[in-house]
Amino acid sequence: MSTESARRWRLVLGRYAENNLPRGAGDGELDEALGYLYDREYTARGHRTAKGGGGSLDPSAIKTLNWLRRARTLFPTSTLERLQADAVTRYGLDDLLADPATVESLAPNQQLATALLRMKGRLSPAAAQGLRTLIAKVVADIVERLKPRFTTALTGSRDRFRRTPHASSANFDWKRTIAANLGNVDPATGRMLVEQVRFAARKRRSNLHWDVIVLVDQSGSMAASLLHAAVSASILAGLPGISVRLILFDTSLVDLSYLAHDPVEVLLTAQLGGGTNIAQAMQHAETLVSQPTRTVVALISDFEEGGSVSALVSSVRRLASSGATLLGLAAMSDEGDPWYDVATASRLVAAGMPVAAMTPDRFAEWLAEVMA
Repeated sequence: MSTESARRWRLVLGRYAENNLPRGAGDGELDEALGYLYDREYTARGHRTAKGGGGSLDPSAIKTLNWLRRARTLFPTSTLERLQADAVTRYGLDDLLADPATVESLAPNQQLATALLRMKGRLSPAAAQGLRTLIAKVVADIVERLKPRFTTALTGSRDRFRRTPHASSANFDWKRTIAANLGNVDPATGRMLVEQVRFAARKRRSNLHWDVIVLVDQSGSMAASLLHAAVSASILAGLPGISVRLILFDTSLVDLSYLAHDPVEVLLTAQLGGGTNIAQAMQHAETLVSQPTRTVVALISDFEEGGSVSALVSSVRRLASSGATLLGLAAMSDEGDPWYDVATASRLVAAGMPVAAMTPDRFAEWLAEVMA
């Protein structure tokens, strides 16, 4: 084993590996910071923690907030975010959330936010307030990035007489690009050197009148998807000509349309966990449709149906036949990977509901395509 590998294993295993893997020179603070948090794994298994050493959990040990401040100076951002998430979600160090100054200093971290959403019912009142602040910071960060994409996609049509700073293949204007570069044609080869590229801008459309029904599965695996669904619904609710109904479901239904404009409150109201009855949610959506050809029903789920798959398929088929536009969005893990029941999703596709796993900005473009 190389010296560096031995050093890394020593930091991973902690003080209990000291006899076989002595602590490296200069690793004292790293070892103490990691030990303060991860020695809890050993104590949970019955190991006694020696007094006086780094990472001791007795009352004289460094406190959680001091530990966090030290950790910020010792670890890169990616490692620090993992430590913070483990501290709160695995080891119950509510001190991190109960201290306003600490919460304010935390950078927006989606993984930490979604992990905390799963355990929000077990937090102390002070920590719950810290969670609200953290969720608000994460939501604001996502809104800042997503709102321009939704606004551009859903409130504009291409205007070929204006320039735009938004360069994308969807807006590429090949006719104006050719016209702008006619002077750059090589007579010998006939080839054009393109120096000026033209893109079509967007102009506001005034004929948008759509009902968008967003059904969000709030089973335990859906925290990351719920976060983005709540933000997307709030942006849609603020756009002209679009009426949003926001329904969260597990084995029951809760209509949060009155909170659709407030994603933070939606997230703190949601109850992650429990079973899943997608068919019931789709049947409820049927009762909300008044103008099928001007209605989009977006189902965000892992498609792991706990109820009747046949009833679910029948409901999708009826909605599709009525002229309603159906979109199925597969759940995404905290790391952004698709996570869903492929067999059920395939049956929904066959019944008339396209299913895709995509990021929220791509969802905005998908909505714009079906509502054009």
